Amino acid sequence: MLLLSLELGLVADHVSDHSYHSSKLIQSMNHYRIGRIEGNWVNFTPPIRGGLLAQSTKYSATEIPTDTISVHAEQLSQFFSTTSPTLELKSQDDSPTVHSPPRTIDNTQLVKQALEDDLDQYPSLDAVTQHAIVEKYRNLHQKIKDEGYYDCQYREYAKEMGRYLSIFTAFLIALRSEWFITSAALLGLFWVYHLLDFPARESADILQHQIMFTAHDAGHQGITHNFVADTLIGMFIADFCCGLSIGWWKSSHNEHDPDLQNAPLFATSPSYLASFHSSYYNFTFLWDKAAEFAIPYQRYTYYPVMGIARFNLYLLSWCHLLSRRSTTLGSSKWTRPTEICFMSIYWFLFGYCLVWRSIPTWPLRITFVLVSHIITMPLHVQITLSHWAMSTSDLGEAESFPQHQLRTTMDVECPPWLDFIHGGLQFQAVHHLFPCVPRHNLRRLQQLVIGFCDETGIKYKRLGFVAGNQDVLGKLGEVAAQLELMIKCQKHMAETGESGLH
Repeated sequence: MLLLSLELGLVADHVSDHSYHSSKLIQSMNHYRIGRIEGNWVNFTPPIRGGLLAQSTKYSATEIPTDTISVHAEQLSQFFSTTSPTLELKSQDDSPTVHSPPRTIDNTQLVKQALEDDLDQYPSLDAVTQHAIVEKYRNLHQKIKDEGYYDCQYREYAKEMGRYLSIFTAFLIALRSEWFITSAALLGLFWVYHLLDFPARESADILQHQIMFTAHDAGHQGITHNFVADTLIGMFIADFCCGLSIGWWKSSHNEHDPDLQNAPLFATSPSYLASFHSSYYNFTFLWDKAAEFAIPYQRYTYYPVMGIARFNLYLLSWCHLLSRRSTTLGSSKWTRPTEICFMSIYWFLFGYCLVWRSIPTWPLRITFVLVSHIITMPLHVQITLSHWAMSTSDLGEAESFPQHQLRTTMDVECPPWLDFIHGGLQFQAVHHLFPCVPRHNLRRLQQLVIGFCDETGIKYKRLGFVAGNQDVLGKLGEVAAQLELMIKCQKHMAETGESGLH
């Protein structure tokens, strides 16, 4: 119990390095504070996120001084340290455990090279440099709050509601006129606009493409800033209108690592050319024959898979709601049954009333579903552009939060008149730095982030949509080529007995 109280106290002290939490939540952590740290705290991965306490410690749990208000940071860091300020070689799975692959693929040198490249291109990980970055980030965060960037522009939602209703009306007219493929495309656009960050669909998808953006905002509590109100808005849009779990989205989005764990179809870095354990899924992704076959072709399968990715989201949503995770992270007692109810209604309306009862033949039904899932492929592509072309190396807890976000995320450049297509979330790097800032304010906020990057020396990567696609395809092709070379080398070693090391 003492450990829990101390950990919560540390969260309350150092949560200001992040902008994920509301001031109300940060204030509530004061109730659990048992001390105050003197000096700068050495970050560590808490046990709830897969971190492990050191086996050899200076203090046992019963020896932690409890009669003092002030505890020296160095002593506590010795007690809790799971990583040191020096660099540890590990992959960016959400667990430090990387298992040796059963098919003897050795990716150690490639992972090491990726780490060294990041260390060369970004500011030093020494405590002084990273502390200076954190201080500048805190100052920027305060400026953002003072200048009203967290204020939601409700008039923008009024404009979006007009678009939603117009598209949905057009969908109903097309459906009643028996223009089934056109109606599917319109429904898809409606879906995606409501729920951004969920991959969407085609004719039914044009409509859904629009409403997904709003569900994304609700998931971040960026509309009313009230948990119950925004959760209900998110549930109505995601679960009821789109058949996807807003609870699953919150759970996976807070980690983001699961978005990169796509074995055996894709490997976005050498770190995934081996078996690895995901603490989020509590599942070990084994390197097997399927991965060895699929990865070399990943740059060719990228777009086809993005076109049908929506089906996987249905599965993940139901798996989440039927698991214990749906009753823990970001949830209350009423959220799980409400989500199950809303998603069940969605399938009755979409599966039975629309697809089965309204469309007369099986060929048309199949075409309708496929079109509605494929037409919003650009949304899936946009989200992966911001992450898959960037580094996935884990530089350890010594790296500050803002540097980590800017090193692993990029923005997609487009003119302002195209913002309604991208939903404002083409600014993924800016969004990751300040996730609770409403997306309608992200373009203005980008200018402040550019200034922050110039001041700290952190690279801020921005590419156009076409150039971003080329970057992702190049990254997928590069990793595939690395895999093919490793396989050839190992086959040669097996046949000749030569290691090639002289």
